[in-house]
Amino acid sequence: MLRAAVAMVHRTGLTVSLDHISLEDVIREADVSRSSVYRRWPYKDLFFSDLVKELAKEATPVIVTGEADLITRIVTAHLDWLATPELRRGLIVELFRELALFDFQALYESAEWRTYIALHATFMSLADGGLRDQVRVALAESEQRRTGRIATAWEQLAGLFGYRLRPELGATFETVATLIDATMRGLVIMALSIPGIAAQRTLASPFGAAGKEEWSLPAAGLAGLATAFLEPDPAIHWDRERLAIVRQALTALTPPDA
Repeated sequence: MLRAAVAMVHRTGLTVSLDHISLEDVIREADVSRSSVYRRWPYKDLFFSDLVKELAKEATPVIVTGEADLITRIVTAHLDWLATPELRRGLIVELFRELALFDFQALYESAEWRTYIALHATFMSLADGGLRDQVRVALAESEQRRTGRIATAWEQLAGLFGYRLRPELGATFETVATLIDATMRGLVIMALSIPGIAAQRTLASPFGAAGKEEWSLPAAGLAGLATAFLEPDPAIHWDRERLAIVRQALTALTPPDA
């Protein structure tokens, strides 16, 4: 029986299941009349099809809140690190180290993120081909919005620190955002079944860090990608005026628009 069931799953894939959601419970929670619900959705399967599409449309978790506050705190504590190229690199590496762990922990604990992962992993097994195509389009649009927001945030941060994309790579900030998001997503998925990944720390000073600190796997992955794609922009001259502008900008950051 188990071998036969495994073979069936391998042929069709795991499916999206909303069996734990009761239509009657939703009606009570929404505080609407049962008659109006059944006029809109004569069969409960029609409601659940629309629910899957709505989940796909709104699946993309927003950029983790609190990042701007964390950046401001780190920069405020190390404003003197803007003075030299070596210390500026140390500051941006420190930001990578702390932001990566902050984002990872937020996603790791998020039920919304698990829904996002589940939809991506299982939507191809939806029996209704039309519904499957609609969910695919909605997820693709969600992915593009998320990647765009991450790319914008990285481009702004890199610009403040006087970094540019390495021209020989022919990459864009969307490229960097895609790779960083894929790395973070993979680590979150792995950590759900191997919690030790979330707790793993190494005392090190990689990527030009200013000193030895505890590095998580998400921090090492994110900083490794970032330093592979970014380099100091030789066209930028760090004079007193620029230092003042950057200090002011970094201590007054606001989160990117959702």
